Amino acid sequence: MKRFSMDLRRMRLAGTSVAACALVGVLVVGSGPAQAQDANSRLNKVEAEVRALQRKVFPGGDGKFFEPQITPATPTPTPLPGTPASTPITDVLVRIDSVESQLRQLTSQVEQNTNRINQLEARLAASAPVAAAPGALAPAPSTSAPVVSAPAPSTPTPSASTPPRAAAPSNSRIDAVRAIVKPQSADAGDDEYSYGYRLWEAKFYPEAQQQLKLYLEKYPKHARSSWGRNLLGRAYLDDGNALEAAKWFVQNYQTDKRGDRAPDSLLYLAVSMKQLKDSKRACIALAEFSETYASEAAGRLKGTYDTTRNGLSCA
Repeated sequence: MKRFSMDLRRMRLAGTSVAACALVGVLVVGSGPAQAQDANSRLNKVEAEVRALQRKVFPGGDGKFFEPQITPATPTPTPLPGTPASTPITDVLVRIDSVESQLRQLTSQVEQNTNRINQLEARLAASAPVAAAPGALAPAPSTSAPVVSAPAPSTPTPSASTPPRAAAPSNSRIDAVRAIVKPQSADAGDDEYSYGYRLWEAKFYPEAQQQLKLYLEKYPKHARSSWGRNLLGRAYLDDGNALEAAKWFVQNYQTDKRGDRAPDSLLYLAVSMKQLKDSKRACIALAEFSETYASEAAGRLKGTYDTTRNGLSCA
């Protein structure tokens, strides 16, 4: 189809070239004897263009129909005695007649080809399949075949991997949380931490988690930040989420190993790993705790340390 369109443009271009060549021929005729030499040169050019145009309109032509571009020189015939010599203008007129004859043939052929091309284009356009518009209706199903209706959407059943939605807190729980008083002192950061501690102490673990995260976001450099991160881990651990608890214990220990509650976080990291049945990591955390915080292991946190080691086969 692309080649077909290119041939069409070439044929129309040929028609334009034909008209241009005819105009040049007319100008040559009207040039007069004084410009015979210039006219002869321009006529040679017109004849060359006509020959080239013939090869474009009729590709594949051979010497039977078209003169070759380069022909061997032919000797000038010697005029017979008594034959009047032709003038340059006479030769030009004869050659112009020949060019006009060729132009008429080319014009006729171009018109015929253009008409054929237009007819072929019309046939192709009529036989081309019509593309379906987006959103077009599908054909109606045959009455001979049973029609299967689409099943009505059903309520999706939660899979085992999908955690169940947390139940909305009851009015009694809301009232109980509201009953916990938030401290009001000169240290707003300490008030936020203390309120989270009171919620955790009352076993309102989800509310304590939310409050302690709020405290850490508002006061990341507060004096109680080590306490807050450790207590947030405890709130998750006591709520049965040992994996999330372990993340906060690790973060608190790595953020400031000299923090007030860094020893607690390292020890409770071992507790979290033990609950997750990861004895290897639990023993690693216990070994580092006893080495880094030996005084805490023998003093304030000795009870928790011994309880955590119980049941583990740490080397």
